[in-house]
Amino acid sequence: MPSKSITEPARQIPLYGEYEVAVLGGGPAGIAAAVAAARAGRRTLLIERYGFLGGMGTAAGVTNFCGLHANVFGEMHRVVQGVASELLTRIDRLGGLNAPHLVLGKILAQAYDTAAYKIAADDLLAAHKVDILFHALGAGVAMQDDKRVNALMVETKAGRQAVRADIFIDCSGDGDLATWAGAAFEVGDNAGSMLYPSMMFRLNGIDPEKAGDAWRTIPALMEAAEAAGTHHFPRKAAIVRPQRSQIEWRVNFTQLSRDDGSAISGLEPDDLTRGEIDGRRQAIQAFEFLRTVPGFEKSYIVDLPPQLGIRETRRVVGGYMLSGEDVLGCASFDDSIGVNGWPMESHVVGDVVFKFPPIPESRGFNELPYRMLVPAGIDNLLIAGRCASMTHDGQSAARVSGACFAMGEAAGSAAALALSGNTIPRDIAVEKLQQQLKQQGAFIGRDQRVPEGL
Repeated sequence: MPSKSITEPARQIPLYGEYEVAVLGGGPAGIAAAVAAARAGRRTLLIERYGFLGGMGTAAGVTNFCGLHANVFGEMHRVVQGVASELLTRIDRLGGLNAPHLVLGKILAQAYDTAAYKIAADDLLAAHKVDILFHALGAGVAMQDDKRVNALMVETKAGRQAVRADIFIDCSGDGDLATWAGAAFEVGDNAGSMLYPSMMFRLNGIDPEKAGDAWRTIPALMEAAEAAGTHHFPRKAAIVRPQRSQIEWRVNFTQLSRDDGSAISGLEPDDLTRGEIDGRRQAIQAFEFLRTVPGFEKSYIVDLPPQLGIRETRRVVGGYMLSGEDVLGCASFDDSIGVNGWPMESHVVGDVVFKFPPIPESRGFNELPYRMLVPAGIDNLLIAGRCASMTHDGQSAARVSGACFAMGEAAGSAAALALSGNTIPRDIAVEKLQQQLKQQGAFIGRDQRVPEGL
């Protein structure tokens, strides 16, 4: 039986603007892509669905940069530089950046204040003269032909509008623009499983002296509470760590699933609705447990983020799909445009499982090939971020913010190079892109010396 539908009358869509480069999505990949394209002198528009930048890092309350660092033969180095360094400097100037902290004894992550991130990102884009369109949700495309996008449609409070560009960069996280343009994609592990979403939240009112290194003791307290039947937790691996102000901590105990146990889909509106409601319920249950932990007795929830934290939806198929084997084997590529030092991070039923390259025997990072940014079949489109060309296992590692910054900077630079050479992104001279990235301060692996410091 055919589903019910409504025929929308044909209409003329007002043109918001015409640009050389248009970027959909303002997370780490989108920020870096827009800055790189504008810095190269290209008229650039960044389109973002919310009223602020940062992607899942702000909208989902992640408050933690993963993948900026790598464990290189047993020593920690910050291997993501370039545009990311400009942003970190601005966040730090606002007093919103923690020192890097050790995760699982093998890798570093770095926490930040979400308000500082939003302000720093605004300032960074303004400094490079990027035009921004906030509160604009991508809604579709108009194609020039089978291989070229003519315009991106966006829904705004003023109604539907169109953005024309010579080159588009899909940093939506979900591969929305690429999908509308007809690019091939995969979802999850192709067997119905995706990485589970989470609902982050932040607590205030913690007594730092009493709490101490509570993240070390909480796992045992969780086990005892489960055994006693007083609390039930949707997953074992819990994140409970302090922010810059020691009275404020970030928390994630949550894992959002359907009735059949599979992950909530970030592509299904009914799933997302359920996930938001269940996520807040799980957050409250976690909070009730944490009130029993020394130092947390007088704590309170200071923030539940605007949306659920989505880790994986579509992965667009490009010229190469980065794999889990590439991550674990610290793969090298002739067309490398950046590196990823984060391990595979599998969010499975009730747990989070990490798989690292050999530590400290290996260099601890894999290179990211330019081909993973170039979708098959669409000539004026690039992809960057968690929707880039990766397998399910490869994406579990390179979806994090560090790799997204690297991919975004490369995509924005590649778009500018294509325009200057009157060619399509697929056909640019990759050696020229690599040289330009290095000149901009990026670390792409290859013959470069690993950056010193954190």
